[in-house]
Order: sequence, then C-alpha cells, then structure tokens
Amino acid sequence: MTILICGSGTMGRGIALASILSGHTAVLFDKNKAALEKAQSFITAQLDKGVSKGTHTVDQCDIYKSSCTYIDSFSQIIPTCDIIVEAIIESIEEKEHLFSLIEESGLRKETILASNTSSLSVSVLSKNRKFPTSFIGLHFFNPAHLMKLVEIVKTPVTEQHIVDIALDFCNSLKKIPVIAKDVPGFIVNRVARNYYNEAMRIATEQCASIEQIDALMKSVGFKMGPFELMDLIGNDVNLEVTKSVYAQYFNDPRFTPSIMQQDYVNAGLYGKKSGSGFYDYDSNT
Repeated sequence: MTILICGSGTMGRGIALASILSGHTAVLFDKNKAALEKAQSFITAQLDKGVSKGTHTVDQCDIYKSSCTYIDSFSQIIPTCDIIVEAIIESIEEKEHLFSLIEESGLRKETILASNTSSLSVSVLSKNRKFPTSFIGLHFFNPAHLMKLVEIVKTPVTEQHIVDIALDFCNSLKKIPVIAKDVPGFIVNRVARNYYNEAMRIATEQCASIEQIDALMKSVGFKMGPFELMDLIGNDVNLEVTKSVYAQYFNDPRFTPSIMQQDYVNAGLYGKKSGSGFYDYDSNT
C-alpha cells in the first residue's frame, strides 16, 4: 500500500519508518523543508543502524530507502494513496485546514483518511469531511517505529470495512491494534494523565525528587519513569494533551494540568528535543 504521512515530526517520521520496514511505500509530506530534511536524516540513520546490527542487509536497506519519498507539496500524490495519516500539531483548526487541502487535491472515497490525534475528538474532526465514513483515528505511540500499540478510533459513521483495513494495516506493521471509543484521551492518554500528574504533584510537594520517582516506578516494572517519558514525548506536547483532556471532561479535577509542567514549558524546557527538560540532555554534562 501507499501511505502518505502528513507531518514529518517525531510521530510522522516514525510512522513512515514503520511503514517502509513492513514493505509499504511511504510518502512523507511537510511544508517545512528543514523539518523534512531532518526526518530524512533520521530515517536514513535508523536504516543504516539496522545494517550495522544485522537486522537487515545492505540490499534490503537500499530497498527501504527507495520506498520512502519526501515531498513539500502533495497536490499530485493524493489520488494514488491508500491511507493518509495526519500527524501534525494538536490543533483542530490546523487539522481541519489540512484535511480540506487533501480533499481539494483529489481524495478518493476509497482512501482512508486518518488522524494520529492523541486527545482530540475523532468524531468532531470527521463531521465536516467529504467522506466521513472513511475517516478514522490511528493513534500511534512514540517512538512509532518501535512502540507496538496503536489505538484505532472509529466514529459512529465509520464503515466497518475501513476499520478492517486499518486493522490489517496495523497488523502488517507488526503492531498490536486495539479498538478504542472516541472519548477524551481514548484509552492510554486517559490512564496516563494520572501517571504524569500524580508524579508532578509528589515532586511539587517535595515528597520525593524527580530522580527518585522515576527510579521507583522503573523498579516496579515501568520501562520509563514519568519524568523521563514526558521528556521523551515533549513537555509542550504532553501539557497540551492534558489541557485538551481536562477541557473535554469539563474541568474534572482528576485531569487538572500541572503548574510545574507549565513552568517548564514557559522556560522552553521541552525535554530531549530541546536539550533540556526535567533532565539535562547536553552530551557535555
């Protein structure tokens, strides 16, 4: 299948990489050429690393590289796509604008139009679509080429065969798809709000340090502590998801955003991508 991924950030490039590694053709779109070049460098580096680890051969690596193209305009490619995955910022306005451009560029009813949104209502995103019965949520997790889980979020009008194709696609990526209801935060991000928020409450009240909290959570089986995970996701992204879930649950106190995280975001301490967050990622320190 030909998969168009709109947005070449952390999620978009991961979805593209997962697609080509599973034998699909990926087209990665971003109007920001610098971001597109950065994504290409990342994907190339990951493929080369696979050769050095013996995961795949040089010939296979060349095939993977040729299976991914990078574009800053999609006006000609839309009619040839089987699945289009939107992976841009968590803004209804920005997503609506992108979907309209896609539809104006020759979107077919047979093409699945999917959003990688982590917190916005898929039903709201679908209601103004040209083909709402072919619209779905495909929520991957960071890093998308490694994390196994994918939430498939259908709306009341999503046709079952669209869900079936989405399931087959996820299975072809060797992912574990789960069908989620279109509720704020779906499954994982609703559960995870407490993982993040309670950790920040404990740190704010000085019951334990950031390092202690992460170490304690890893000691009971979590792969990453909450602060490490927020730094990986990006504190700015994580905070916006919390704000979205909080608003959609009519300001339920359980989902109240953390002032601590807001302070970090205000200071530009986004995590790994900015070089510093709850931890310092400067290689010289």
